[in-house]
Amino acid sequence: MSDGPTTQAAATRRAELQVVLGSIIISFSAVFVKLVDTGPTTSAVYRNVFGAAALLPLVILRREALWKGARQFRWVLLAGLCFAADLYFWHRSILYVGPGLATILGNFQVFFVAAAGFLVFHERATLRFVLSVPLALVGLFLLVGVNWSDFDAGYKRGVLFGILTALSYGAYLLCLRAARRERNRLSAVSNLALSTMVTAAILAGVAWVRHEPLHVPNARSWAILVAYGVLCQALGWIIISRTLHVVDASRVGLILMLQPALTYLWDVVVFRRPLTGAEVGGALLAIAAIYLGSARPEAPSST
Repeated sequence: MSDGPTTQAAATRRAELQVVLGSIIISFSAVFVKLVDTGPTTSAVYRNVFGAAALLPLVILRREALWKGARQFRWVLLAGLCFAADLYFWHRSILYVGPGLATILGNFQVFFVAAAGFLVFHERATLRFVLSVPLALVGLFLLVGVNWSDFDAGYKRGVLFGILTALSYGAYLLCLRAARRERNRLSAVSNLALSTMVTAAILAGVAWVRHEPLHVPNARSWAILVAYGVLCQALGWIIISRTLHVVDASRVGLILMLQPALTYLWDVVVFRRPLTGAEVGGALLAIAAIYLGSARPEAPSST
């Protein structure tokens, strides 16, 4: 009797556990941003510096190309620009509204990506997506709309930055999709390494223009920034991306929802975020809507 099906099932279970591990790792991204003693642009710069430092040796060891022509590099530049905007807005949203809500808002990118698919790529809307939109709006209202008039200007700005994060993140994923459709394309890891370096350069330029120092004040912050870059920018998404072809898309989408759910949990546990019944219900509805609205997963993203 063949043990083929058993072996395949075991391989799938191992792959699913790897996606779980990757999701747990990247769920700490916003926590690192909140804990580090630097400004939001500075932490974004070093996330990408240390992320690139971890990714480049991997590209070299695998003997993968870093250049496939100007056409391919155009998408790298665009992806780096969009990811720089993503981190610029997301880090500020984290500081204003907390890691949990900022991450849930950023994951609303699935709706912007899907809308672009319908309008630009003429993809067909699925029933799941149609159902997810009102569910997301109800969840968003419960999260921030119920007490909107009671929030201060900073909190409202953080919510706006969270929505801008979703727009930027969605544009970043669309750039990755376009890059992978090129005939002469880079590998996923090479593409991520290059776009990470471009993002670091753009954010360093933003810091210079805004007169934001890139100084890191203490060893604790250096350690957090190294962990942020190596674990969240590189390792977490490498672990996830190398298993995407083994696990069913629906299962990957469900497991990846661990990331915003766990980030919200860390916000409550680590930073003592106060909870109301409306917020808890809104968070659960929003996460469910994000899952319903998500299409087949794209290889690696980074928030």
